Amino acid sequence: MAVVLITGGTGLIGRRLSQLLAEKGHEVVILTRNVKSAGNSNYAFALWDPQTGAIDVNAVTRADYIINLAGAGVADKRWTAKRKKIILGSRVKSGQLIVKALRENSNHVKAVINASAIGWYGDDSRLNNEAAFTEEMPADTGFFGKTCAAWEASVAPITEMGRRLVIIRTGLVLGREGGALKEFIKPVRAGFAVILGSGSQMQSWVHIDDICRMFIYCMENEKMSGVYNGVAPVPVDHKTLTLEIAKQLKGSFFITIHLPSFLLKWLLGEVSVELLKSLTVSSGKIRREGFQFLFPSIQPAVKDLLSVK
Repeated sequence: MAVVLITGGTGLIGRRLSQLLAEKGHEVVILTRNVKSAGNSNYAFALWDPQTGAIDVNAVTRADYIINLAGAGVADKRWTAKRKKIILGSRVKSGQLIVKALRENSNHVKAVINASAIGWYGDDSRLNNEAAFTEEMPADTGFFGKTCAAWEASVAPITEMGRRLVIIRTGLVLGREGGALKEFIKPVRAGFAVILGSGSQMQSWVHIDDICRMFIYCMENEKMSGVYNGVAPVPVDHKTLTLEIAKQLKGSFFITIHLPSFLLKWLLGEVSVELLKSLTVSSGKIRREGFQFLFPSIQPAVKDLLSVK
């Protein structure tokens, strides 16, 4: 049994990851800014605040592994200058605080598994003649590409300490308890399958259980280091994903409508760029390391996520 320190443990990935870690017998300690309001007796909670640089040193010294998922939601609000600063700062400051805590306190942390995002790559216009993005591609020069680059750079000093560092660039995570799937389902329940833009944009998605298993796989296997894409082997276009959800929820009793790109941009501003861009990302590297997906294709993934558990 290992002691696993998790940041972002109350988010979509963090909640499921904590469950899976506990099922495997690991002790989970969630770093949070408000220990009193955490209130989940299944896990331990410890204080941290990247904004002020506060962190519970005892939690760090007890930890065998750290999984860093912290970061403000990318598509939660319009991208004002203030919101962009929060998105970037929440990621960079979290990484910097982990590095500082490891550097300044005696500890036996074996590895840090850090989240990033496939936003690193920009969009498919950068692919040239390649079929999909691989981990060696340089970061895009747009806002989210630069954010991912700064995010990953914030934890890079961990390798200089002689510690193992794994970075997982997550794709579109589909889970039961929130995130993107919840937004897809809302109009479908009302009888509408809403296609954003042309619907031809490729989406590199991943089932919540697979991305969480990937974090655990990278944590438990000492051979794992460097960057891996956290996406399913078979990406799909947006229209296919939307219609698959609609078919499994409503059969044939729904109406397909298109939300034009210009209207989406008017409603959401710059955030719409992330929703409309086509992004085809390869999972080949993580599969060559022996990781096996439970849900490699979209139909069984959606069926599982929409089933009653």
